[in-house]
Amino acid sequence: MSKTQLDGAKVAILVADGFEQAEMTEPRKALDAAGAATKIVSPKDNTVRGWKHHKPADEFNVDIPLPQAAAHEFDALVLPGGVMNPDALRINEEAIAFVRDFFKAGKPVAAICHGPWTLIEAGAVRGRTLTSWPSLRSDLTNAGAKWVDREVVVDGNLITSRKPQDLPAFDREMVRLFADARAHA
Repeated sequence: MSKTQLDGAKVAILVADGFEQAEMTEPRKALDAAGAATKIVSPKDNTVRGWKHHKPADEFNVDIPLPQAAAHEFDALVLPGGVMNPDALRINEEAIAFVRDFFKAGKPVAAICHGPWTLIEAGAVRGRTLTSWPSLRSDLTNAGAKWVDREVVVDGNLITSRKPQDLPAFDREMVRLFADARAHA
C-alpha cells in the first residue's frame, strides 16, 4: 500500500464497548498506513474498551463523541464486530442515523463479523450481497440481503467480512474500495 492511496481521507470507526479489538486495530493500521486519518467515534465520551474474544482488552480514546460527529465530515465508515458492540449500536438511534447518513451520501462502508447488525437497523442491506459472522445469516436474509460464506464481499460501496481471520483480505479490499470511492468523488 502506498502512503498516498488515501492521503487526506477521513475515516470514522464507530464503536461502543465490547468491539472485537483486532477488528478495529487492524483495519485502522491499514487505513493509517495508506494515508487516511482515522477517528474513533462512539456513544461514549472518553474511552471505549475492546475485547479479545470473550475477555476485556485495551481501552482506546474516543476521538469524537457520537453526538458531535456527522457523516458529511468523513469519507468512509468502518464498523468493527464483536457481539456487544454492534448489539449496543443497533439500539442507539444516533448511531443508526450516523450509519444511515453514510449510505444516503453514497459513501463507502466496511463492516466485519457482527458489524452488519447495525446495517440491518440502518436499512442498508436489502437487495445487497454480503457476509458476516455465520450467526447473522438469518437476520441478514430476513432483512432482504443475500448472505454468502466468503472471506470478503464487495457490493457497490459496501464491504463485509466474517471474522478476525479474514482481516488481511478485508483490509486489502477496504483500502481499495475507499481509494476507488475517493478517486471517483
